[in-house]
Amino acid sequence: MRQGSIPGARGRVRPLTLLGDPALTTPCAEVTDFGPELAALVEDLFATMYAARGVGLAANQVGVPSRVFVYDCPDDEDVRHLGHVVNPRLVQADGVSIRGPEGCLSLPGLEAGTVRHDHAVVEGFTVTGEPVTVHGTGFFARCLQHECDHLEGGLYVDHLTGWRRRRVLRQAARAPWGR
Repeated sequence: MRQGSIPGARGRVRPLTLLGDPALTTPCAEVTDFGPELAALVEDLFATMYAARGVGLAANQVGVPSRVFVYDCPDDEDVRHLGHVVNPRLVQADGVSIRGPEGCLSLPGLEAGTVRHDHAVVEGFTVTGEPVTVHGTGFFARCLQHECDHLEGGLYVDHLTGWRRRRVLRQAARAPWGR
């Protein structure tokens, strides 16, 4: 029998912020209150991520400028990683650099080959303020780096250069949600 509730079951789906919204390019503030509002935000992030069929979601992607993200992401061995991190710090990103497909819920339907490290370690806290360290390899390492970038005001397109960057930005401008 499963202990506890399913993440996001009590949350509400929030609208996603899309490319062009200043919330995505502004670094997020540290969380100082580990109370019920934070717990509700984490539930909403899970609900929104699942509704959008994503594997990770940062708070600024729903317009909240707080250093929080959630994830439900497999690694390259198809091991599921499920959780959240408050005030995350990417303390290690190393190993082989791999160009792989990367997308973002704030750029729906678009993806590009983006170079990321194959190993990442994030330190932070749980919603109750307990310290947590998350280790990721493969696709999950990509997810951790991607979500940490969001909280610093970055997007995966910031890692692109040349024709890859131009193609994604051109596609975004033509998308129905483009600004």
